[in-house]
Amino acid sequence: MLWEGITAARDIGRLQTIAAVLIRYGFGDIVGRLGMAGMLRRAGKVLPLEHLEELVALPAPVRVRRALEDMGPTFVKLGQILATRVDIFAPEWIEEFSKLQGNTPPVAFDRIRPQIEADLGMPPEQAFAFFDTTPIAAASIAQVHRARLHDGTEVVVKVRRPGIEPVVEADMRLLQRLAQIAEEESPEMRRYQPRAVVRQFQASLTRELDLAAECRHAERIATSFEDDEELVVPRVYWEFTGKRMNVQEYIDGIRMSDIAAIEAAGLDRKLIARRGGQAVLKMMFEDGFFHADPHPGNVFCLPGNRIALIDYGMVGRLSERRRAQLVTLLHGMVQRDVDRVTEVLLDWAAEPTVDDGQLTQDVDAFVDRYHGVPLEQLDLSMMLVEVTTMLRENRLALPPDLALLVKVFITLEGMGRRLDPDFDMVGESAPFLQRAFVARYAPKAVLRKGWQVLSDSASVAAELPRDLRRLMRSAREGQVRIKVDVDRLKQFGEQVDHSANRLTVGLVTSALIVGSSIALTVDAGPTLLGLPLFGLLGFIGAGIGGVWLLVSIWRSGGGT
Repeated sequence: MLWEGITAARDIGRLQTIAAVLIRYGFGDIVGRLGMAGMLRRAGKVLPLEHLEELVALPAPVRVRRALEDMGPTFVKLGQILATRVDIFAPEWIEEFSKLQGNTPPVAFDRIRPQIEADLGMPPEQAFAFFDTTPIAAASIAQVHRARLHDGTEVVVKVRRPGIEPVVEADMRLLQRLAQIAEEESPEMRRYQPRAVVRQFQASLTRELDLAAECRHAERIATSFEDDEELVVPRVYWEFTGKRMNVQEYIDGIRMSDIAAIEAAGLDRKLIARRGGQAVLKMMFEDGFFHADPHPGNVFCLPGNRIALIDYGMVGRLSERRRAQLVTLLHGMVQRDVDRVTEVLLDWAAEPTVDDGQLTQDVDAFVDRYHGVPLEQLDLSMMLVEVTTMLRENRLALPPDLALLVKVFITLEGMGRRLDPDFDMVGESAPFLQRAFVARYAPKAVLRKGWQVLSDSASVAAELPRDLRRLMRSAREGQVRIKVDVDRLKQFGEQVDHSANRLTVGLVTSALIVGSSIALTVDAGPTLLGLPLFGLLGFIGAGIGGVWLLVSIWRSGGGT
């Protein structure tokens, strides 16, 4: 029951708000299945049902997107994460989720001033030569103000919304419980690893709440591009930066989406598109750490056809193993090695119950379309879209890090083609992939991998006799234990445990009633209100036990 998952009374009000939004957008069946309907009735919550028919008539993706907006910043961020899951959701869902940019009305400065003063240790007018109390941007997590340092440097001050942390914590407790219910109760949902998605989301949201972490991300990328003057990363002013506020260099540039202004400034659109694509591709395939939200509002064009990236709250990580798997996938496609491509996809999806025959057939048709195509001529963006579609049709899902990479790759291609209709993402990515391909199969890399395999095998062989002796000794002493973890069995055990507890309380209550009835017939001993004291105390104890038993049954749904 969802009620059992609520760990603190303060979550109840938030849960009521979320349930009301779901009902308003026509998702009352979800509220009922999760056990929230009874709680709302008991709380006497008045639901805002105006315009219900109009809202329910909207397409499901639109209703979900608007419900996420109404439920607040946590769910807006969740929608942005879901927008990266092109392997799970159809294009119409991705399109709606992509509209969730977190644009919300700003917080009044009178509400945010005490937090700024606490973080600075002084009023903002004293810390800065100039501080604009009107924000230049506001999102679901934070808002941004212009300011000027005493040395004349123009900066931006990013301030976290006051009171957002407790709301996010309550929402995350709810989402964790929902993911657990979905994974335990629905085999269909289990394929998409809802708990893993929530863990990824929680990690991403935790980083975004820590505004100092955003600055650490920015400096890590700046270090990687310190010899590259074509990419500008805002400078961080650490003396003013903390968990709830950061101060960075103000970027005075033209937004990537403003094509007319770019042309008016005499900038080279083709060169800008190429430089932007190469910068993010370097982050992905060489550094394994990349800006994961390069939408046009976060990319600026500067004089000299330079690129500036801002807002490093959402970043992606691509391990060396993942990069090696991408190279293996491409190599398998070029060589028409269906088994190798299938193994990579199964490794990504981590779903043991898939129909291997159907997947192999789909992979064979997929590989056949790209067989013999030189690496530099592969339409990589289209290929990634086809991979995610194939996984979705086979009820498989990508790992979160790869889903994020696919989303960023598609976003980059779309942004590049708005600047330059002839922009070729494959042409830009081919050198990086070729270098990764050569590095993967270079003699030095093969020798290193062979030595590692040999070393691991020798280590296992050396330890095998000792492990076998321990196993045989444990078997002779009857101490061999086999651990079987079955979710349903655990749930059944918990239900038996609850039932046993209720049965025990019922037996004790019955014994108290019988014993107290006997005690009331005895004239000896102390009395209270003319009745034997011990008999009276027994009836009081029995009454308390009975009330507890009734409340326990009612809360578990046994009384409905």
